[in-house]
Amino acid sequence: MSAFNDLGLNARLIRNIEKQGYEEPTAIQASAIPLVLSGDDVMASAQTGTGKTAAFTLPILQLLNNSRRPGPKDVHCLVITPTRELAAQVADSIRTYSGGLKLNSQMVCGGVNIRPQIRNLSRGTDILVATPGRLIDLLGQNALRLDHVKLWVLDEADRMLDMGFIPAVRQIQSALPKLRQTLMFSATFSRPIEALAGEFLHQPKRVSVTPANTAVSRISQKIYPVDKHRKGEMLRHLLRHETSGQVLVFARTKYGSDKLARQLGKAGVKSDSIHGDKKQSARTRALQQFKSGQLQVLVATDIAARGIDIQQLPMVVNFELPHVPEDYVHRIGRTGRAGEEGVAVSLVSAEEVAQLQKIERLIKQSLPRHEIEGFEPEHRLPTKDVASPGKRRPRNKTKSKTHAKPASRTQSRQGKPDHKKGPKAKAATQRPRGAQ
Repeated sequence: MSAFNDLGLNARLIRNIEKQGYEEPTAIQASAIPLVLSGDDVMASAQTGTGKTAAFTLPILQLLNNSRRPGPKDVHCLVITPTRELAAQVADSIRTYSGGLKLNSQMVCGGVNIRPQIRNLSRGTDILVATPGRLIDLLGQNALRLDHVKLWVLDEADRMLDMGFIPAVRQIQSALPKLRQTLMFSATFSRPIEALAGEFLHQPKRVSVTPANTAVSRISQKIYPVDKHRKGEMLRHLLRHETSGQVLVFARTKYGSDKLARQLGKAGVKSDSIHGDKKQSARTRALQQFKSGQLQVLVATDIAARGIDIQQLPMVVNFELPHVPEDYVHRIGRTGRAGEEGVAVSLVSAEEVAQLQKIERLIKQSLPRHEIEGFEPEHRLPTKDVASPGKRRPRNKTKSKTHAKPASRTQSRQGKPDHKKGPKAKAATQRPRGAQ
């Protein structure tokens, strides 16, 4: 008997789950599914790759299965995601788990013709997965109504905040009925996200299955020190000698991802890039080719990669470290999914020491450095972050006269003797470092 039986899911959904080879629910699924089925608002935090899409998809399908069909232009469940790729992933999960159920779902996002979306929405939709911008466009054209929405899901809320979508989300919320069930799922919950939860959710039940901003334990993380101008050469070396499988490579910019994909192609590596400036058709094609194994390497920016879900992706490479340390956690979470082992490699130059130290402080561990023979950098990386939590950074006594050793008695006589200084003068010479 499947352990999913204990969560209150019906027989049809359990059969659909078992067809996918799943027998045991993940921690986030075991915690969130009963709460969603009970009708509670839920605020859930779980790392990427822990099954949170199924944690809200499965109970929603059950709740809507016994509902009457939506009327023309009506929507019964609205799922908002920050990126097209994540919207496609959620829509795929809904189709996978809804086999045999009389529910219809569709996805709407920018970058494609809006007319077919308007035509499909006119018939009414049980579950609509949408990106904020396209949904605002559709509302403006009176292509759908949201006043009959029963369930509202905010997926990857932290990323929506980072991408500046919150004003659009507030506009969408104003079109929703006040009586509804709201679910907020995210990899992390910062203070601004907590504030938004207070704005959108009503007495939510909280679920957190992993500490915030910790890397998944089954992912092996490595740092390869290398000079900046030799990163491309080192990446090709790793592809030849470290792995024979597919690799997702993260670049910091759109231009950089295109350039790197072209360089790899010239070296005989089947590769493509994916980023926000590419047409949706090109992004979809590249992602499908990568998933099917036609490409060995997909080079992506952070925004475009959110939503890439490949269960057996063996390696992720940070060609450049992200400026935002939380993005490192999201990046490496693309590997080591669904219980599989994964490897996360970062090519780090001396110019990126500050980013590396921020990442190590965030994940509370010093990442191992591995120098490759022939690629030893001219400028070495520090062996560990000296400003780790719980350790004070050593003072450099040569930088400030305030912290130098007291002058000798002979030297002190050049000015007023030290022993005659009053309390105020003494305090001024002993100010905390932050006051300087």
